[in-house]
Amino acid sequence: MMVSENAANSTIEISDPIIQKWQTVVDTMAEIFNVPAGLIMRIKKDDIEVFVSSQSEGNPYKVGDKEPLIGSGLYCEYVINTKSKLLVPDARVDDKWKNNPDIMLDMISYLGFPIMLPDGRAFGTICVLDKKANAYSNTYEKLIMQFRDLTQWHLELLHMNQSLGEKNKLLSDYISEIKTLRGILPICSYCKQIRDDKGYWNQIEAYIEAHSDVDFSHSICPKCAKKHYPDMDIYDD
Repeated sequence: MMVSENAANSTIEISDPIIQKWQTVVDTMAEIFNVPAGLIMRIKKDDIEVFVSSQSEGNPYKVGDKEPLIGSGLYCEYVINTKSKLLVPDARVDDKWKNNPDIMLDMISYLGFPIMLPDGRAFGTICVLDKKANAYSNTYEKLIMQFRDLTQWHLELLHMNQSLGEKNKLLSDYISEIKTLRGILPICSYCKQIRDDKGYWNQIEAYIEAHSDVDFSHSICPKCAKKHYPDMDIYDD
């Protein structure tokens, strides 16, 4: 099974307050569902890792535990690849899942949903696992979907804040450039060189290139073309 090209590493930095909220989410899931493990998994490079793990009795998953994502046979690989819910009531009697790695941890039932980034790529999964057969109810499914939507909302807010921060930095850079260029520039009345704040005289092109994102490409205007190249038909009458 190949993981979808839409599965990608998150470039969003998850803040500590958000992680604490997610910890409450997985702890609440484990308590309400009466299961040993509630997890939020995250794609990291080529791996899928435990990002947040419930602090519940009998939970074998530790934060930072990871496995290769592609070809792992994990429940999460399927969820990320299909971008859809996976329900496995009892992996022991399911030919597709009876050899998956979580069986070795006695996790024989699974319910999970994909967590998507604002740009449509996969961040990871949110899931619960049980050491006994568990078909989970429709109510549980609806509840975990609400928790999933909450995590996606947090990711969207973080993405927006990050984007605004980058735009604000760009705006600050532009304002700085404008302040640099809008002052009174000491310019030679003859050769048109500009004196910088260190007292050195620079060609006007060099000064502007050094203080802005502007690059110059040299051409010749019709007036100068007529003056310097009177015998060449390279200017407008």
